[in-house]
Amino acid sequence: MINGYCDPRFLNLKEIFSHAVESQFEVGAALAVEHEGELVVNLWGGHTDALRTSSWQEDTLVNVWSVTKGVTATCIAKLINDGLIDPQEKVSTYWPEYGCNGKEDTKVSDFLCHRAGMFGFQEGVPDGSWRDWKKFTDRLQNQAPIREPGSSQGYHAMTYGWLVGELIRRVDGRSTGKYFQEEIAIPLGIDFHIGLQESDFKRCADMIMIGTNPGSLMPPINFIRYIPNILIPKKLKNFKSAIEGGDFLMAFQGRDDMGIDGPNLPDWRMAEIPSANGHGSAKSLAKLYGILSNGCQRDGVSIMQPEILARSITPYSSGPDTVLFGANLKFGLGFELERGISGLGNVSPIFKNKMFGHAGVGGAVAFGDTDACLGYAFVCNKQHKPRSLYQTNNKIVDQLYSII
Repeated sequence: MINGYCDPRFLNLKEIFSHAVESQFEVGAALAVEHEGELVVNLWGGHTDALRTSSWQEDTLVNVWSVTKGVTATCIAKLINDGLIDPQEKVSTYWPEYGCNGKEDTKVSDFLCHRAGMFGFQEGVPDGSWRDWKKFTDRLQNQAPIREPGSSQGYHAMTYGWLVGELIRRVDGRSTGKYFQEEIAIPLGIDFHIGLQESDFKRCADMIMIGTNPGSLMPPINFIRYIPNILIPKKLKNFKSAIEGGDFLMAFQGRDDMGIDGPNLPDWRMAEIPSANGHGSAKSLAKLYGILSNGCQRDGVSIMQPEILARSITPYSSGPDTVLFGANLKFGLGFELERGISGLGNVSPIFKNKMFGHAGVGGAVAFGDTDACLGYAFVCNKQHKPRSLYQTNNKIVDQLYSII
């Protein structure tokens, strides 16, 4: 059963969403759209657990994976707005210990647009609690980069959180989760959390994963490594190079103790990983991006000046991405801007034109559009196989842009 509200202009979106849930392609999901400051779509349906015994509610929270990066980028933009961070400054200006072992000239912007060459842990992901912040940041600050900083773009799937999060902590004194709550979420009534309180577990959906082995997330194109270069079209050579280089597996390193239920365990939910474990609702994310896309303020509360957002969503890097199979992804200062992955169906979310935000490996997508004055979010709790990962979202977004 689908619950919520849908403006009559957007009933085609409801039809797509309803089919995805009622056909059981999605286990549970929510969709929200703000247009010109008005909440025009707020739908939810399905179930929060694999056995389909608990119904999804309006305030259900779900792990949105890398959608978290867009929220973290909003925090960075606010710090830039407040004069506390300069994206062109060296990281070591704010985090002196980081400036060692070939990382001395790394800029803040390198962190934000995935050009720091630090997309994995050279000695493996640290064991122990995900809440042991210092263990993760110390290992990163002391290791050498995998690739020369600034020389190439390689998606920092997990490490972005500890790198950017430590930068926030150094300049502000608060963790990313606390900063976001106190500076943005509470003043604006946004139900999104980087680090859940135990009291919120009861309204948190379980993530239903296809596996935690990074190989399970790879598009089915591994065969390409065996094809001679002379036989490969030019546009696919970046794919082959990325697979042979191994950067994907380095960036998506697993941990033996994670397991398919790892994202549902208290340690993961309560940790602050500003790249991957934000929990929120579609309504909250659509509201955040709706505010950003409509002057960056609401009800007398300002997140930043619009010109700072404009600077933050200006392309700073555009691939080819050595982690994500040579894709021509565009990044601003932490925000995902455009994707260029052809021939792989719904392995890639739609990101084009003036859209800025982020997608997550669980299938969630949230973005804003300053031209359309739009805030959008789709969240779900079933991780699909790569070819259908963003199937529901892409159908909805295509239809949305045909309407507005």
